[in-house]
Amino acid sequence: MGFRTLDQADLSGKRALVRVDFNVPMQDGAVSDDTRLRAALPTIEKLRKGGAKTILLAHFDRPKGKRVPEMSLKPVVEPLARVLGVPVAFAEDCIGPKAREAVNAMQPGDVLLLENVRFHAGEEANDRAFADALAANGDLYVNDAFSAAHRAHASTEALARRLQAYAGEQMRLELEALDSALGNPQRPVLGIVGGSKVSTKLDLLRNLVTKLDKLAIGGGMANTFLYAQGHDVGASYCEKDLADTARDIIRLAGQNNCKLFLPLDVVVAEKMAPGAPARVRDAGSIDDDERILDAGPETVERLCRAMSNSRTLIWNGPLGVFEMQPFDKGTVTAAKHAAELARSGKLVAVAGGGDTVAALNLAGVTGDFTFVSTAGGAFLEWMEGKELPGVAALTR
Repeated sequence: MGFRTLDQADLSGKRALVRVDFNVPMQDGAVSDDTRLRAALPTIEKLRKGGAKTILLAHFDRPKGKRVPEMSLKPVVEPLARVLGVPVAFAEDCIGPKAREAVNAMQPGDVLLLENVRFHAGEEANDRAFADALAANGDLYVNDAFSAAHRAHASTEALARRLQAYAGEQMRLELEALDSALGNPQRPVLGIVGGSKVSTKLDLLRNLVTKLDKLAIGGGMANTFLYAQGHDVGASYCEKDLADTARDIIRLAGQNNCKLFLPLDVVVAEKMAPGAPARVRDAGSIDDDERILDAGPETVERLCRAMSNSRTLIWNGPLGVFEMQPFDKGTVTAAKHAAELARSGKLVAVAGGGDTVAALNLAGVTGDFTFVSTAGGAFLEWMEGKELPGVAALTR
């Protein structure tokens, strides 16, 4: 992939405008999870070590182009300073006199956080004049926010065209991991796509069956595929109106020599509740009052064998209602097997998406995967084969 990295940049004394993802969870006006702050550490440290002035651009929440005090980035300053171990200055605007004064006061190695870029309507409109105003405070641009790269906003797209643009360290890791999973993977490649709805992942499924050697479908969306093949799914969640679409995807997989894995057996219960009495059923033998809530043991065993016979795994979405015991078993068993293969160097295992990350955390294996993306929508759009404006701007 042809994007510039910070190793190619002359940083000494330069003003580096760095787009980060500081859209962090807050509780009672304080940061409740600093994961995204820590993710920016390698880039900030590299810039400081190189003698740059690090000027951080970020959004928080959805102020819709207006100044909303509760959506200020000011509460991020103190926790960021703790994570970095150095003072962090704050400017009460991201453009104009307040930003300019704060930037002019900086010395090489200093770190400055600018106020929420979404306080200006020009940010989400990808407005040229707003991008010019941002660019006035920088000599070079660094995008370290893959999670915002699927949006053509001023701080992710237009700004990258006004200054020499580089991928930050987190962005570089993300792009390299995704390239190793879908761009230039070691084959065979196995995909796991789960979650409840086929409707939200149509583009994803259509793209993956043209790229992968094997694709396992799990979660609620597998019910729609089972129904499309004539199986009774009882009282399970099922998008019956998408049966024709599911059959089209099955045909497309066949045309592209992508082996499709649908559940052989399932775990069912009459109600979705923690500790509900659960039974294993063959995929085609479900009573009218039963709901499919997890992949069955035979299905999971076959999936684990498929992993063992693959070199690359890309995973998005759980196999069942993993938040609720005993319906977490399929997802957790598969996740632990993938982690064991990745740990021993037998499998490149890349995963992403909010529910997927939560499921891997539950299984206690997040750190064992080759790469776990927390980017959500951007990760999904990349897997769908769509061009991400924030990434495209770095490669031109």
